[in-house]
Amino acid sequence: MPRSPKKARRLVADGLTYLWTVRHGHRVLEDGGCRKTLLLRRLPSGTGGMLRFVFDEGPGRYVSGFTTGSGEVGAVGVGALNLHEPGTVRVLLDTALARGWDPQERREAKVDGWAFLEAAVAGRARATSSACSTPGPV
Repeated sequence: MPRSPKKARRLVADGLTYLWTVRHGHRVLEDGGCRKTLLLRRLPSGTGGMLRFVFDEGPGRYVSGFTTGSGEVGAVGVGALNLHEPGTVRVLLDTALARGWDPQERREAKVDGWAFLEAAVAGRARATSSACSTPGPV
C-alpha cells in the first residue's frame, strides 16, 4: 500500500530528527495562483522551531499541478526539484543551515523557496553524480 501524501515523513540529519510535509495550496486573496510549501519541524516537539519553504508560481516559475508531478517546483533556466524526495528535502535543509537558520530556535522561519532553488538543484546534481560514479564491489 502506498504511503499517504498527507502523513509527515521523518528525516535525520546531523543527529537531529525532523518531520516534513509538502502541501499544495492557492493564494486566494491574491491572484489565485498555486503554491507549494515544504514544512520541516524538529522532534521531539518543543525542541526547536519550524522551517517553511514557500514556492509561489509566477513568471518563469511553476509549481506542480495538472501537467506535472505532484511535488515538482521549477524555474526556467535553473531547473526543477521534486519536494517529495528525501534527498531534495535534505539539500534544502543543508542550504538553510549554511545560510544561518538555527534549528534550535523555537519560532517559525518562513523563507522564499525560490531563493534556495539554484543551490538545491546544484546540490542534487552533485549528490546524483557522486552516487552514480562511486564504483561498486567487484
